[in-house]
Amino acid sequence: MQDTHIKESLKNWWAMVVEYQKPNARKAIGQLLNTFLPFIGLWILMYFSLDWSYLLTLGLAGIAAFFLVRIFIIQHDCGHQSFLGYRKLNNVIGFISSFFSTIPYNSWSRTHAEHHAINAQLEFRGLGDIHFLTTEEYNKRSKWGKLRYRVFRHPVMLFVIAPIFYLAISIRTPFIRLKGWKKVRWAHWANNLLLLLIYGTLAMVLGWQKFLLVHVPVVVLFGVIAFWFFYVQHQHEENYKEWKDKWDHLLASVKGSTYYKLPRVFQWLSGNIGYHHIHHLNSRIPNYHLEACAKENPDLNKYVTVLTFRESLKCMHYKLWDEKTKRMITFREYVKERE
Repeated sequence: MQDTHIKESLKNWWAMVVEYQKPNARKAIGQLLNTFLPFIGLWILMYFSLDWSYLLTLGLAGIAAFFLVRIFIIQHDCGHQSFLGYRKLNNVIGFISSFFSTIPYNSWSRTHAEHHAINAQLEFRGLGDIHFLTTEEYNKRSKWGKLRYRVFRHPVMLFVIAPIFYLAISIRTPFIRLKGWKKVRWAHWANNLLLLLIYGTLAMVLGWQKFLLVHVPVVVLFGVIAFWFFYVQHQHEENYKEWKDKWDHLLASVKGSTYYKLPRVFQWLSGNIGYHHIHHLNSRIPNYHLEACAKENPDLNKYVTVLTFRESLKCMHYKLWDEKTKRMITFREYVKERE
């Protein structure tokens, strides 16, 4: 009944969001300047701080990592062709951004587009999201299979080891095969090669040790932050997951995504991606218009799960999708249901 009410209440949702998808060149250029320049400045300061204290270097790495998140949001918007109104400019900026984020532009944008097309469909999991099992799927696994899943879903694995593995190994090779993937695969390898040449040149000029001491912490912290955002945006308790024949885009966006309500400075650093339900309703809305869309259309926020940072910490305990109760549950709840 609630889903029917949501669909009726928001039946004009497209009219609410469509006007915000028009890019604004002034805002986009301003974002490029207030994102890339501080990041480069922090990176240079980190290099000089090696002569003073590595603890200071690591502290600066934490700040730089958030600016790298902001750079990645620009890359992300370019992949959606929403950042600017010109495809070629979007692709150039997205391509350049990828050498900062280390995430290949073309292939990631393609898989992320697929994520938007299939978000919350139970047939397709792990593409642009973190893999999960339903309670019935977990129940059918062997003891070894259950143990492997428990290890995979442990917070240390998901938010520390997995980001490092993803950035160092997984994203380096285009394992995913999609229709028309051949050109994207070649672009992926070209991106990797150019990244190696750029980083290799910097390492030769600055020294391998100093380069690694400066850049590795920034990229690792960026990966940790990015994985956390992807997780809380789609694996909260009151959620929406459905099989393809029953799937609905509006419900997948509004119930299957969160509004991550962060302090102002972190909302800015994360490029407003906390308004994730708005982003999934219309991915052509540039990040610098998401807040206005949400505030000027309060009906869009009535049914979304709103999470503060403290509230979001509970999300790491949700491990399985319960099709009966239509919510993510903990392992403890799973065991209790079967007692």
